[in-house]
Amino acid sequence: MFWTASSNGLNAVLKVVVLIVLARLLSPADFGILGAALIVIGFSAIFSQLGLGPALVQRRELEPRHIQTAFAASVAFGVLLAGLLWATAPAIARFFHIENSVEVLRALAWVFPVKGLSGVAECLVQRDLRFRWLATRDLLGYALGYGLVGIVLAWAGWGVWSLVIAQITQTVLNTAILLSVRPPALRPLPSWRAFVELMDFGVGFTAARIANFMANQGDNIVVGRVLGPQALGIYTRAYQLMAVPTTLFGDVLDRVLFPTMARVQDDPPRLAAAYLQAVASIALVMLPVGVVMTVLAPEVIVVLLGSRWVEVIPPFQVFAIALLFRTSYKMSDSIARATGAVYRRAWRQAIYAALVFAGAWVGSRWGVTGVSVGVLVSLVINFILMADLSLAVAHTTWRRFVEAHVPAVLTAVLAGSITWLSITVLRHSGASPLLRLLGASLITVAAIGLALWTIPRPLLGPYGIKMLSLLGSFLPRRGIQRLSAHG
Repeated sequence: MFWTASSNGLNAVLKVVVLIVLARLLSPADFGILGAALIVIGFSAIFSQLGLGPALVQRRELEPRHIQTAFAASVAFGVLLAGLLWATAPAIARFFHIENSVEVLRALAWVFPVKGLSGVAECLVQRDLRFRWLATRDLLGYALGYGLVGIVLAWAGWGVWSLVIAQITQTVLNTAILLSVRPPALRPLPSWRAFVELMDFGVGFTAARIANFMANQGDNIVVGRVLGPQALGIYTRAYQLMAVPTTLFGDVLDRVLFPTMARVQDDPPRLAAAYLQAVASIALVMLPVGVVMTVLAPEVIVVLLGSRWVEVIPPFQVFAIALLFRTSYKMSDSIARATGAVYRRAWRQAIYAALVFAGAWVGSRWGVTGVSVGVLVSLVINFILMADLSLAVAHTTWRRFVEAHVPAVLTAVLAGSITWLSITVLRHSGASPLLRLLGASLITVAAIGLALWTIPRPLLGPYGIKMLSLLGSFLPRRGIQRLSAHG
């Protein structure tokens, strides 16, 4: 977790920096064109492995024939997908009413054969729990492959193609790094029996991924088709900013806990302890952050993106409210995949996808903000459905789940109140957006830090105290001793 969190933290900072720079070099329409193309690329990516890679991670006993079969199938599916997307690009562009996205789609299609070469290698590295190595790979891939290339080309006037080439470069670099450490084995030959054994998990995993993708991209499809590329550019910027905290925390836990939980999938007490610790820790971070971001949204958007992106503020505020629900259900995904409950996960994700489409479609009558509200409602319902599945496979109760979230609610109320009071005073003072953002943030952090120091038990709860004790080697010894004594 430490290495994954370090990588994701640095990546999140890099993404914000790159986003700030690119937002000043490119137009919302450029981001909208790429956003429409990435919807198609993301959906196609589900079929590039058909769940074979994750099946290698989840499988109790793994043999060489499974690895070679998954590799051969991944390469074959990647080539097939690239050709299919190349042929259907004009029809896809007409669907989104963005004719100039044809060549963008055709260029991005060739990431699939490249990913097919390294997909199995990445899953095997995850199975081996080599998160330090993966962390380094991710950081280098994004910083050099996407960030540097994208900014240089955008500055040179390449427009949307700066984003396209950056995406391709990042994929190629990631693949090269993976293959240099875990080259594919060409023996034994692929086995049909091994393919069937892997697909027993892979079919359910893929079904859930399809539904989850439609849930995650259904709103983008509606915005792109109904409201156009300008609105899609605004919507995706709001969503991407919300995704930064999710990447910092939720993705870290998901990436680490999936292979770890798979190793103890037959031990429900350990699964329950890990799940409750994870969701409580997420709530303690994401709920207060979401409330604070909602209050400070005008300053955050103007400072990060510039004054021409003020239309991002309302959807960003809605997504900030949704931050807990968007992050926490990743833990339910982890435990469902780790225990093989992929089919029960799949039908829940299908309901989630339908709710996203319905909410976005109805909300589109009120523009981008209306779509955001519709998506928020679907996120809350999905959060409840997936929590119910997790509690069932871990053999624990809703009462323990609710109790794990109470300290986070108290902390969020306190943080939100302090932030609202401080930013209200600063807005009346005539200070610049940057000074208001820095001032309110510092006041809130100082006040919450003081509260946690003096009364940690009600604001952190037992799971929060345990989380800090686990991080004790990275925090001042006296602070940990004091918090532990109160706990």
